[in-house]
Amino acid sequence: MSKTLNTKKKPVEPETGPVPEKNTPQKDYPKKFIPNDQYFTISIYVLVVVTISALIIRVIMTPYAVSNALKQILGVMMPFLIGLLIALMLHPVIIRFYSVLHDTFHVKSPKVCKAVSIIVAYMIVIGLLAVCVGYILPQIIVSITEVVNSLPKLYQMTYDFFNNLQSRFPHADVSDLQKMVNDILPGFIDSLKQIASDMVPALYNASISIITAALNVIIAIIVSIYMLIDKYQLIRSMKKLVYGFVPEQFIDVTMEIFSECNLIFTNFITGKAIDSLIIGILCFILMNIFQMPYSLLISVIVGITNMIPYFGPFIGAVPGVLVLLMISPWKSLGFTIMIIVLQQFDGLYLGPKILGNTVGIKPLWIIISITVGGSIGGILGMFLSVPIFAMLSYLLNLLINYRLSKRNIPNADE
Repeated sequence: MSKTLNTKKKPVEPETGPVPEKNTPQKDYPKKFIPNDQYFTISIYVLVVVTISALIIRVIMTPYAVSNALKQILGVMMPFLIGLLIALMLHPVIIRFYSVLHDTFHVKSPKVCKAVSIIVAYMIVIGLLAVCVGYILPQIIVSITEVVNSLPKLYQMTYDFFNNLQSRFPHADVSDLQKMVNDILPGFIDSLKQIASDMVPALYNASISIITAALNVIIAIIVSIYMLIDKYQLIRSMKKLVYGFVPEQFIDVTMEIFSECNLIFTNFITGKAIDSLIIGILCFILMNIFQMPYSLLISVIVGITNMIPYFGPFIGAVPGVLVLLMISPWKSLGFTIMIIVLQQFDGLYLGPKILGNTVGIKPLWIIISITVGGSIGGILGMFLSVPIFAMLSYLLNLLINYRLSKRNIPNADE
């Protein structure tokens, strides 16, 4: 028998695999969120740009509201800011006492060295304040009272000056000039007398305000003490924040930036305080050598206002020139020349020796920062605006140099 061959072809399955059954349900697999550093960075940049844009629009649209809000925030934070300022100013003194106790007197306990150093530093500050309140302040009040009492003599001195001028030069007609002075001088003297007479009540009101604000002062002192005691704990906390939130490749740079900003701020405050103290003492010595009156009052004004760069010498010289002008024009001229020489000595020699290149910003930017800081925080704002602007300038220069290096553009400063 012959076998019959089955020539019927088998169905070929498609290459794509078996066809799924119609009634088989499809499974929805959950999608896992995969973090992306690039998108996170972009989101941060967008958030920063939007925030800065909103702040700029807010400042442009409502500048007075922003200024008032900043003043309110500064008013609330003032005790803590003053405490931080006290701690920064006393920190070099405490470090010096600590080294003396540890190296010279061989005190082995770090806690004892720290406690004694803090106590001695605050005793020095309290002693200086006691000397100012008990000795300097009464003499300043006496000097202001004498200035107020001597104001009526200014009119008589001016009148005698023109009479003597007419008698010495009989052919010269000074009647018109004398009439103009006679018309202007009474009102000018009344204004000066009113300003000078208001200085004593203002000083008294300032003393009352200081007493009523004793709580803020106590808070500031307590804050400064805790900052000095817990300095290393605060530094460790800052390092934890940096290591926790800053990308790993920028940690060292961030720590270096914080250290440099701290040096800029601290060196400026301590250096400017020492510089102003020396200028005030030199002014007091020179005024006593040349036998100028009100030397203590004027020297205190010159020393305090010298804390403000550029504007400080002019602000401190004007009251002294006006006070001495009422006594003797020649003494006022001599005081003006003395202040010019003293400020040139400070600007060319003493200031660079003490401060060095701490600020490192141009005079134009210093003037702008003082103007803005004075409008926001008054005298304290004028003083603190310079080191704050110096830190911002340092950060901006770092950012610019970083961007230039990323684009392979050589730095023009180097």
